[in-house]
Amino acid sequence: MPEQTDPKPDTEPAATTSAPVGAGRNLLFLREEELRLAQDLLFFGYRDFTAGADQLLAELGMGRAHHRVLHFVGRRPGITVGELLGILGITKQSLGRVLTPLVEEAYVQQSAGRNDRRQRLLSLTPKGEALERRLFERQREWVMRAYREAGPVAVDGFRRVMRGLMGPAARQQLERLEQKDARPSTGRPRDTHLAPIG
Repeated sequence: MPEQTDPKPDTEPAATTSAPVGAGRNLLFLREEELRLAQDLLFFGYRDFTAGADQLLAELGMGRAHHRVLHFVGRRPGITVGELLGILGITKQSLGRVLTPLVEEAYVQQSAGRNDRRQRLLSLTPKGEALERRLFERQREWVMRAYREAGPVAVDGFRRVMRGLMGPAARQQLERLEQKDARPSTGRPRDTHLAPIG
C-alpha cells in the first residue's frame, strides 16, 4: 500500500537570521550547512530506525500507515476514529483504507461509544497487541542504544529539538500521550527492566 503524503506542519518555522562567521559553535545551527546536516540526520536516523519494523510489516503485506494506526490505537485504547484522524493528520478515506484491513484481519476491534452510539471506539485485539509489541521491540533496541551512547543531557536536548519541530496541534497530541503515561497503568505492565541512561 503506498504511503500517504505527510500533512503540512501546523505552522511554518520562523525565519532564522544568519549568524556571523566564527561566532561560536553554539550559533552554527543557524548556518545553512548545519540545517542541511539536520535534515540528513533526520533522514538517515528515521530510515534505519524504521528498517526492522518495515521488514516485519512487509512480510504481512502492511506498511508504515498500518504501523502508525497500531501504535496510536495501542497507546490510547478506546480512541475514537475522530481522535485518530486528528493525530495522523489524514483524511477519513485514507484512514479507511488502512483501518479496514486491520479490522478484517482481527488486529483492531471497533465498538460503539457509551454515550454516543455513533462513535466508533478503537482498540487492539490480542492479535493486534502481539503485533504492535513485536514492532515496538524492533525499534526499542535502536532507541535504547542511541540514548545510552548519547547520555542524559543529549537525550533531553533531542526531546527539546523534536518538540521544537512540532506544530501546536502535534504538541497537544503529545501532551495527551504524556498525561496518559503519567497516570497509573490499568492495562498490561509497562517495561520496568530497562537500564538507566548514561
